[in-house]
Amino acid sequence: MSNEQLEIEFSKRIQESQGIIHKVSRMYCDNEEHRKDLFQEILIQLWKSYSSFRGDSKFSTWMYRVALNVAIQDLRKTKRKQQLFFQTNKFKDTSEESKSDLQNEKLKLMHVAIAKLNKVEKAIVMLHLEEKSNEEIADIIGITQNYVRVKMNRIKIKLSKTLKKN
Repeated sequence: MSNEQLEIEFSKRIQESQGIIHKVSRMYCDNEEHRKDLFQEILIQLWKSYSSFRGDSKFSTWMYRVALNVAIQDLRKTKRKQQLFFQTNKFKDTSEESKSDLQNEKLKLMHVAIAKLNKVEKAIVMLHLEEKSNEEIADIIGITQNYVRVKMNRIKIKLSKTLKKN
């Protein structure tokens, strides 16, 4: 297959499945600009590794794997930068709670609780919310279906405890 044909095929597949990249970017980034950068980085990594896609799994499964790996790497870099920033600067807490309705507040609390999960747990929650089967989640994350069920139960308990504290 020529490079041009490969580019056309890649573009078509990305257009069909770009929602995956958006979902992963939203799950791992709060800041809009950072989210756009992460989206671009995921696209770059998908293109760089596209020639290695053998079709052993669904394209969407492969996309999730690549996107999650890039997001997790980015999260590690971001956390290191934040730690350095907060170690060198001291800030006063001047935040005020906004007056939003109860449903929005519950949604915010859920996002905060999910943000406290580790990277694998976040990925499992995101895929679960995408209504992926345990089989698909296991294939994407690289763990057994049984372990997906175990992790999901532990995640539910963890989220429940976190939400009760707030």
